[in-house]
Amino acid sequence: MKALSSTKALFALFMVCLFCQVAIAQNKLVQLPGIPFPLSWENKPVNYSVKGSVLTIEAGAKTDMFRDPNVTYNTDNAPKLLFTADNDFVLTARIEHDFASKWDGGAIVLKTDAMHWVKFCFEKDYTGVHRVVSVVTNDISDDCNSVPLTQNYVYYKIAKADNVVTLYFSADMNKWFLIRHFQYNAKGPLKLGFLAQSPTGTHKKVTFSNITYWHKKIKDPYTGE
Repeated sequence: MKALSSTKALFALFMVCLFCQVAIAQNKLVQLPGIPFPLSWENKPVNYSVKGSVLTIEAGAKTDMFRDPNVTYNTDNAPKLLFTADNDFVLTARIEHDFASKWDGGAIVLKTDAMHWVKFCFEKDYTGVHRVVSVVTNDISDDCNSVPLTQNYVYYKIAKADNVVTLYFSADMNKWFLIRHFQYNAKGPLKLGFLAQSPTGTHKKVTFSNITYWHKKIKDPYTGE
C-alpha cells in the first residue's frame, strides 16, 4: 500500500512538472530583430515563426479584438505578440496577408488594458475591400475605415509623443500619409506589438516585415519625424 502511495505521488509530481513545462513553453519570450525588447504572447496563436527579421502569426477561427459601440459584441481573443514600449516611440512595419474572409486582418496594437487600446489594422472590410482601419478604444471602440488599397500589403507607422498618438500608412515606404492624430491618456505600462485576426474565417496567417523601432519623440505629426 505504501509503495502504491509513493507511485501516485511520483505520478502527480510528474504531471505538475509537465504542466509547468507546457506553460513555460507557451509563454516563452520571443526575440525579434528590430525590437530592442523581448516580446511575449497575449492569446496563443495557432502557429507563428520568426525567420530573420520576418514575423508570421497565424490566428485561429473567430478571433478578434473589438468592443462594439452597441455593446453587443465584445471580444479580445486575437493572438498578439507584445513588448513593453517606451513612453515615446516610433514603430514601423510592413503588413501582408491574403484577405480571404471578411474582417481578416493584421495589425499593430498599442494596449494599456482591456478597456484602453489602439488597433491599427490592414483589414478586409464588409464590402470586400482591402482597407486601412483604425480602432481606438476608450471603454468602447471607435471604428474608423480609411484608405482603400488594391495590394495585399501596406506599410504602417505608429508614433507616440507624450500623450499623443499618430498613425500613418504608406504604399511604398517612401511617402507617409497621416491617418489619425489623437490623445491617448490611459495610465499604466504600454504594450506594443503585432496582431492577427479572423473574425468570420477559419484562420488567418499574417506576415510582418521591415520592422523598426525607435525610442524618440516626433516633432512634426505630418511627417512623423
